[in-house]
Amino acid sequence: MDEFFDKGDDLLRFGVFAVVFIVMAVVEFAWPKRKLIASKGRRWFTNIGISVTAGLLIRLMATAAVPIAAVTAAFYAEDHEIGLLNHAQWPAWVKVVVSLVLLDLAIWVQHLASHKIPVLWRLHQVHHADRDIDVTTAVRFHPIEIGLSMLWKIVVVLLLGAPPLAVFLFEVILNACAMFNHANVALPRWADAILRLVVVTPDMHRVHHSVLQREHDSNYGFNLSLWDRLFRSYTAQPEGGHQGMTIGLDPYQTEEPSKLGWSLILPFRRRASPRQNS
Repeated sequence: MDEFFDKGDDLLRFGVFAVVFIVMAVVEFAWPKRKLIASKGRRWFTNIGISVTAGLLIRLMATAAVPIAAVTAAFYAEDHEIGLLNHAQWPAWVKVVVSLVLLDLAIWVQHLASHKIPVLWRLHQVHHADRDIDVTTAVRFHPIEIGLSMLWKIVVVLLLGAPPLAVFLFEVILNACAMFNHANVALPRWADAILRLVVVTPDMHRVHHSVLQREHDSNYGFNLSLWDRLFRSYTAQPEGGHQGMTIGLDPYQTEEPSKLGWSLILPFRRRASPRQNS
């Protein structure tokens, strides 16, 4: 099992990512929810470019220190009996399920913090500055934010003692769900209503990308929808409707967010974007 993760982990995750990305890109092309306003070619180049830069940063971090990946941390915790679940006498499948749920909660908490803590918001605003939302928005996260996210997952994995299989599955599920709920897809209303009882749908997450603060300070989930309902941060629909709502950040309703260089230096500008109008 260790050998599989050492050699096949990245390849399998990339394979799943590529398949889901292509499927969602085709689906949103065939059944779009909203008409996009920015140049798709430029946006895709920028959003994917940000993701590639983030991937290179993670590789650099791994080269400069130990291989810091969440799955590697899970193996370390297992070998050294670190974390709560490594001391629990539970069946393996129970540990996997508990880990998947608690890791999802950890990502929800991280997302909430990225909106509430100013220094983290400086980084996270790169994601929200996109004036359109589609499958590429799912990978539009500043490289430093991706690095901090990886460190947070490692801390949670070590404290929890999550099994390596659970961490691997969580990474795959998180990436797939993020691409699904960012996709510009027009789901039938009945399908959206059923799916959002369990998972975050495109219509549910699109509310989070509204310029209105009361809307973008809601629906923080990427995978399970229960956390927003449980912690009262759930907004069912945007005030202006999905066709009439404005996506992005008020100060950046220009072509600038579609530029790679501008997006990468956005957190370091003297004045960060306020967290929107009410």
